[in-house]
Amino acid sequence: MKVLVLSGPESSGKSWLSHEIQAHFGGELVSEYVRHFIDEQRRDTCYADIPAIARGQLAWEDAARARQPELLILDTHLLSNLLWSRVLFGDCPAWIEQALLARHYDLHLLLDPAGVSWVGDGQRCQPALEQRQGFFADSLDWLQRNRQPVQVIGGDWAQRSAAALNAVQHLLSGKPPACATEC
Repeated sequence: MKVLVLSGPESSGKSWLSHEIQAHFGGELVSEYVRHFIDEQRRDTCYADIPAIARGQLAWEDAARARQPELLILDTHLLSNLLWSRVLFGDCPAWIEQALLARHYDLHLLLDPAGVSWVGDGQRCQPALEQRQGFFADSLDWLQRNRQPVQVIGGDWAQRSAAALNAVQHLLSGKPPACATEC
């Protein structure tokens, strides 16, 4: 089983691209739990919600891992929970980073927010490109510092799709990626 994670700031194409990848390669797609949580709770999140959101994301991921698909596509993972908790509340429960580091991920596709427009959806809160670039930089810093395999995906929608499909093709074939940002 190869485990692929789409990571990065809001409105950079993670959900769209995860569906594109699944349509092209098959595999199992795990969505972003926090969207389900917010829809279910019908309110903004607070710091006390972070553990429940993280546990929900892990439960969805673990259920998919147990089915052992050839390709597991994660629309997001605990890095998003960790960074959003810090952005919104200035803190994050320590166990979340520990749980994230305890898991194996074969490749992170980190989506750069430059090149695509922000689209509000009632849950997003960073319309300024500078804010999303900060989240992107924090994501890249964490992934590199923790020696996680990462490939940055940027450009317009067509360029993102082509680069992501190429990266996944390399991942599935066992070939090393042709990207300088790969750890």
